[in-house]
Amino acid sequence: MDAARESPSGAWIVPTVSARSVLASAPGGLIDLRSPGEFAADHLPGAFNAPLFDDVERALIGTLYRRESPQRAFEEGRRATEDRIADLAEELSCALGRPLGAEDPVAWVRTLSAGGLEGMTRAIAPRPVPPGENPAGVLYCWRGGLRSLSVVAFCREALGWRDVCALEGGYKAYRARVLEELETWSAPRTVVLRGWTGVGKTLVLRELERLRPGATLDLEACAGHRSSVLGMVGLEPCSQRSFDSRVAGRLREGPPPVLVVEGESRKVGDVIIPGRVWAAMQGGENVLLTADLERRKDVLVEEYLASPTSRGELRERLGFIEGRLGAKKWDGALVALLDSGRERELVEVLLERYYDPLYRHSETGRAVTFELDATDPARAAAELADWTDGRG
Repeated sequence: MDAARESPSGAWIVPTVSARSVLASAPGGLIDLRSPGEFAADHLPGAFNAPLFDDVERALIGTLYRRESPQRAFEEGRRATEDRIADLAEELSCALGRPLGAEDPVAWVRTLSAGGLEGMTRAIAPRPVPPGENPAGVLYCWRGGLRSLSVVAFCREALGWRDVCALEGGYKAYRARVLEELETWSAPRTVVLRGWTGVGKTLVLRELERLRPGATLDLEACAGHRSSVLGMVGLEPCSQRSFDSRVAGRLREGPPPVLVVEGESRKVGDVIIPGRVWAAMQGGENVLLTADLERRKDVLVEEYLASPTSRGELRERLGFIEGRLGAKKWDGALVALLDSGRERELVEVLLERYYDPLYRHSETGRAVTFELDATDPARAAAELADWTDGRG
């Protein structure tokens, strides 16, 4: 417990690094110490979750802080940390590729926390990482408080890992940086792919990305949603924060000469397209993709039934569409088509009675600059690449 302290006041110095620096340098060891629920909602790109508290413990500590006192919350956090610290050390060792020291982790926690909340706060002194240093590991919590500072102090002093630091401001600082990036982004020339549901806009977009890496922004992949009433079938929709992070991460890679996106409404499922991206789409050049009805049915059958769980998810959503079309009129007919294996008939009904009328209404009066057949996505992507190159 006599690890050397580094500051004149006797506190343990904990180096910190800014979110801007982390995003610019992409350090190899990013550790998210927040609870699994916090991590699932959003996290820094490439982060590994090694929670100090689980979701129940975090909720309890928060409740104690609000309803009783910060000291009472601290005591509960100390108890949970003592129970967790040995396992956490092993997880961090594996994640960072560092050997475990001989220090007794529980004894170290008790020493650090012996002075209570105020004493522990005084025992840790955050300091910015000196210029030129590139930490091998960056640990963060919600707002860069004791949860991450104390674990970094533990790693440096008890385990001897002197090349780890904390994220200044924690996840909240990262989130603020993401929003700043989205609010200040300047769009390059933008091309928007449009066309009837099922023509294969996403297929063409992904083929174009293969031909021109970095030239596309796949909003549906970022959202985990196909931007329709059945858009979540077989996918995992994400939170708004996670969507923002994914979009910002893509844009952070640098602007291509021409950015190609798929035409969407302002919302992709439940998430909202950032304002500057939406403005670029509204002011972009529209390319119309076409395909005949049989090809559109092929595309949608494959999309809707791509995973083992898709059929059940699709079945649950069909009742909603029947309600939109007039539940009494259909009376379970769409589900019956699915259950009897008549998927192509089902898709044709959905296109003719639901999707096509919606598309026809939304696209009225929209100017189109270029039109191409999307039946063969690879060929369409090559033609699109030649067209954008020629107009660059």
